[in-house]
Amino acid sequence: MKPPFLSSFIRSLQNANRWLLDTPERALDQAYDAALKIQAIENEHFGGTKISNAANRYSENTFDYFRAELKRLLKVAEIRLTEFRASRVITNSTNPAKNGLGNSQNAAYTVSGEDQALILEKLKFIDQVLERYKPKPAKSTALVPVQPSASDRVLLSSESSMNGKDPRLEYADLVADEDDGILDKTGVLPRSILGTVSRIKRDLDPRSEDQVIQNFRSTKAKTLISIRLILLLIIIPLLTQQVTKALIFPLVDHHRNVTNQEIFINYELEEEALQELRTYEQRLRFEYLLGDTPKLTDKQIDERLQEKAEELAQHYKRLGTNAIANVFADLFSLVAFALVLINRRAEVPVLKSFMDETIYGLSDSAKAFIIILFTDMFVGFHSPHGWEVLLEGVAKHLGLPPSRDFIFLFIATFPVILDTIFKYWIFRYLNRISPSAVATYRSMNE
Repeated sequence: MKPPFLSSFIRSLQNANRWLLDTPERALDQAYDAALKIQAIENEHFGGTKISNAANRYSENTFDYFRAELKRLLKVAEIRLTEFRASRVITNSTNPAKNGLGNSQNAAYTVSGEDQALILEKLKFIDQVLERYKPKPAKSTALVPVQPSASDRVLLSSESSMNGKDPRLEYADLVADEDDGILDKTGVLPRSILGTVSRIKRDLDPRSEDQVIQNFRSTKAKTLISIRLILLLIIIPLLTQQVTKALIFPLVDHHRNVTNQEIFINYELEEEALQELRTYEQRLRFEYLLGDTPKLTDKQIDERLQEKAEELAQHYKRLGTNAIANVFADLFSLVAFALVLINRRAEVPVLKSFMDETIYGLSDSAKAFIIILFTDMFVGFHSPHGWEVLLEGVAKHLGLPPSRDFIFLFIATFPVILDTIFKYWIFRYLNRISPSAVATYRSMNE
């Protein structure tokens, strides 16, 4: 007879397996439903055409509602299509007959002809709906080809829809302008002279005012997208880590209590607990010698030590459980970070362009100050102490015994590699973009 805990665990695995096998069909149905809702809005409010206010049919507030609804439905369709593709890969690479969970869901792995035709028909309809909101190919000098999602294009075009038209503000326009990129601004004449000539030509251009407004809107959209992506990359993994840890900690604690596993997960924690117990015993005798406490018999000392040992056992067992939960929580946070990057991959070039403009737009003294700060902090004379503390903290966080050999090897190699990367960046890019900043850096560093 199986223990109740094992039976419950097997049932949970069976439910999880059934949920995983049903994921492709469920995700495709949700994407198909979102596409149907978009088509319903088009047929009911826009005469069967794409959702657009080019004809000024609705007021600004009314169209904002349709735009927000379109953005939400497009995002749902894209996320569910991604989930459909990922789950298909997982389910097709897994054989349910080998996992001991039954084979009642073998239909998810062997799709009949009728089911396959239905899947293809739904995918074709979804593609037809989403195709109407994909950007038109435009000539761009972006170093990285970017294909924005339909929902993000709707967000970007919200700034330029005030003029009654239906312009498309594409990610490629945010990554690169008509001129060359920041890293390619080289020529025969100095950049200051070329910049002055370009500024005069721009000021004399009768369309300069419209160009300034368009540049401002592009910069504003780029800033909003970049800040949003940075916040998502920080907040979502942190929330995932905290929520996962809160859910996994009771399970790990229960499992360790049921299986009566060892209190200490590594010898470092055991040595630390023994040292605390010795210190406690010495403190009892020291307080008696000082006259602060009455003399204790050997039996009383043993009772005190027994109570302290039980207290230390509970404390270090909780530390071990916390370390095991940290491993799972960190893995889930890494997965969340990767999913955010995959889901927002169209915004990554925009963020890179925003960071380039922010860094290279600083003054020469600010660039030199930041370079010196980072180099001294990570590859400077005092950096080995910081790396040592950081690596020991990571090992303690994961419940691993800190290896002195690994720490010393890491300190002897990684800062050197990092220093080489800094120097290459200064020589390859910064020296070409801002020679005065390099001169300022060398003067400050001397």
